[in-house]
Amino acid sequence: MSDLPRDLPPLAIVRLRLPLWLVVPLLIFTLLFGAGGGVLVGYLLNRPANCPESPEVCQEFTAFWETWKLARENFVDPKEIDPEKMTNGAINGMLDTLGDQGHTRYLSAHEAAAWDESLNGTFEGIGVFIDVRNGQTMVVSPIEGSPAEQAGIKAGDAILSVDGVSTEGWAVEQLSSRVRGPAGTPVVLSIRHVGESTPTTVTIKRAKVVVPSVSWRMLPDHVALVRLSSFDQSSGTQMKQALQDAKGKGARAIILDLRNNPGGLLGEAVSVASQFLPEGTTVLLEANRAGERQPTKTRSGGEVLDLPLVVLVNHNSASSSEILSGALQDAGRATLVGTPTYGTGTVLTPYHVAGGGRLLLGTQQWLTPAGRLIRGQGITPDEKVDLPIDADPLSPVEAAALDAAQLRGSADVQLVRAIELATKAASR
Repeated sequence: MSDLPRDLPPLAIVRLRLPLWLVVPLLIFTLLFGAGGGVLVGYLLNRPANCPESPEVCQEFTAFWETWKLARENFVDPKEIDPEKMTNGAINGMLDTLGDQGHTRYLSAHEAAAWDESLNGTFEGIGVFIDVRNGQTMVVSPIEGSPAEQAGIKAGDAILSVDGVSTEGWAVEQLSSRVRGPAGTPVVLSIRHVGESTPTTVTIKRAKVVVPSVSWRMLPDHVALVRLSSFDQSSGTQMKQALQDAKGKGARAIILDLRNNPGGLLGEAVSVASQFLPEGTTVLLEANRAGERQPTKTRSGGEVLDLPLVVLVNHNSASSSEILSGALQDAGRATLVGTPTYGTGTVLTPYHVAGGGRLLLGTQQWLTPAGRLIRGQGITPDEKVDLPIDADPLSPVEAAALDAAQLRGSADVQLVRAIELATKAASR
């Protein structure tokens, strides 16, 4: 992105001699209208060039430019004056006032490239889904088999610093850009694990991370546990294949685990929903700023339209996870177990910005098929089951390694309850 000018254009001063007959009327005019004229002149002299807004709004930009100039010229540490960082911070501060924090946001050119890469399902880094929650940078979930998981990083861990630099005040894109890097290079994180008060320093070697969004294993009583970790460009295809495989091995019920799923592509949410719901079923309503609602419906070719279905959700289930779980709940297709979801419910439209940046702007908001608002509300499960603070969700691989008795005694009480419901439904 191009840096903003280091100095505002100097005001050109033109001197001319006025005739005496004009001086007196001007003096009277100035005395009569001095106060209002001063405001008008101040606006005309200081308004941004080509400002598209009203004079009142354009005048507000005067304070911004004045603050910019004062900070650039007088801040105690001149090394910290970084026009690009200041611009990015100003833009995101403005967007945060819209009340869609964490979703509507501005990406620098570097962050936009990383965002595009993340949707492809492969990247180089440590292999974690990350977010900023209540001002704290944190791990939403490690990717199965990733360097982060192997280093003991868990969902809910707070990231306090990266390579010795505090993460306080960072946006999620800034955190992502600092954690990612070429395969084979190390990154040093200060981590505060869930339930602990003392931070731990962890050095992790980056690697090429392939992110399969769907994994599954068969549990006792022919209950298939299918985990969907994100909605990337192949999630619908992966889900269809996993369900075909599960049916081929005799699955009698499905548990769909959406816990710690941060969301992703809306089209993939519709594709996944189409595997469980009949063609033409409403998945969501998109409401625009005028209040008009447009339904989005499932497509044909669903793999498991009749098998009993239980869905696991938690507070880290966001965005497309909430669309899918809300659609299944409204259709009476599944029982939801866990804790209320995060409450991210805007449709992001990407806009390319000069210099390679990207504005991700919530231009519509999602409603469930029944018209329930997701933004700021989340999806409430049918059965609320809290996971103990010292317990982690079992992955399909971990769960499949346990026998029926061990599963019943597992600390993952959300999964235990889901298995009970799925087994009971399959036996009917």
